[in-house]
Amino acid sequence: MSERSYETSLNTHYGRAGLIDIISTALKASGKNLDAIGPDDLSPVAEFHIGGQQATLELAHIAGVGKGMRLLDVGSGLGGPARTLALRYGCTVTGIDLTEEFCRTATMLSEISGMQDRVTFIHGNALDMPFEDGSFHLVWTQQAGMNIEDKARLYQEAYRVLALGGRLVFQEILRGSVTPLHFPVPWAREASLNFLREPGEIRALLAEVGFREMVWHDVTAQYLTEYRKAARRNANPASLPPLGLHLILGPELGTMLQNVVRNFEQKRIVLIQSVLKKS
Repeated sequence: MSERSYETSLNTHYGRAGLIDIISTALKASGKNLDAIGPDDLSPVAEFHIGGQQATLELAHIAGVGKGMRLLDVGSGLGGPARTLALRYGCTVTGIDLTEEFCRTATMLSEISGMQDRVTFIHGNALDMPFEDGSFHLVWTQQAGMNIEDKARLYQEAYRVLALGGRLVFQEILRGSVTPLHFPVPWAREASLNFLREPGEIRALLAEVGFREMVWHDVTAQYLTEYRKAARRNANPASLPPLGLHLILGPELGTMLQNVVRNFEQKRIVLIQSVLKKS
């Protein structure tokens, strides 16, 4: 697939047109006052990963996120983690995402929640990031790498933009010992957008780039329970709450989550949290 075709396919998968209006309508239907929206109100749709905001906070804890840090969120989506990190930890966050509609919506959601001075979103490619060397204390990516084929270049770019002693932090679904996957899943309706690698391959790539591993946790068992709950909640599209990830992925979300559960149970995928240091 050419780079242009890939970007088009990714934007088709995630970039539902008019997302800000869709989310605004859902917020009103949830009883929210649009003149008094905070980042936490947006979490049900903007924390686009399993475990939601709680998983973001858990990952931030093991990563040692702190006040005054400059963070880069790679694959920032609708900006949920970026706003959570900026609000809870007093850091500034720049997000980069290849889905243009995500960047536009993330910027608007940050404005209506009063976070525009602490978070910024850029439409761009994680394999060729428009940042100077050593720009960030921490590079963060949360279930975004599944859509990126060139892992070596992704990690090289993360290493480049990190300051000496900075950290790469991720929560990612990786390939398990059994193949192939059951599709559709939230990150890919079919195999052309799915670029999972096995944990051993990822660890070797990271070491080759120069990262020193500080934390490597297989959290599959912990979050399989969360995926099962999410699959049950989304099994019947008619009973969904106004605000949720179905606003992005549509009525297929229930099937996607059921397939994620099957893939976990059959050892086709694993979920890893990791912290690595640029020495």
